[in-house]
Amino acid sequence: MFSKACEYAIRSVIFLTSKSKLEQRFNITDISEEIDAPTAFNAKILQKLVKADIVSSAKGPTGGFYITEEKASGIMLSNIVKTIDGDDIYVSCGIGLKKCNAEKPCPLHDSFQDIRNNLKTMLQETSLKNLADQIEDGTAVLKL
Repeated sequence: MFSKACEYAIRSVIFLTSKSKLEQRFNITDISEEIDAPTAFNAKILQKLVKADIVSSAKGPTGGFYITEEKASGIMLSNIVKTIDGDDIYVSCGIGLKKCNAEKPCPLHDSFQDIRNNLKTMLQETSLKNLADQIEDGTAVLKL
């Protein structure tokens, strides 16, 4: 459903948010190891997130990537998806047709429209803080 880049972005920001109370910064190698992502690819993804003001970064010996606790509660999952994958997930055809719509629907159009609407609602209502809390309390994991 999400691109591989978006999956790594989501896992990266959840990891950083789960550590936001500690006010620590993490280098790209540590983040990538914690979420089981390729380091070079994940570095490019994190730079996009920095440009979108979702993740912060600092240079120098104590530098690295981080998300403040205040910022984390206001960032929704939809912000990450839009930054990395755009809005196509909300309008794309369930079987990949280029011009599927209500006037010329694919066989899945009506069913998939409900799924897309539910997905959009979930992404817009889920904060990074909600997801990070699950990592912190051990009810969810970022790496198997």
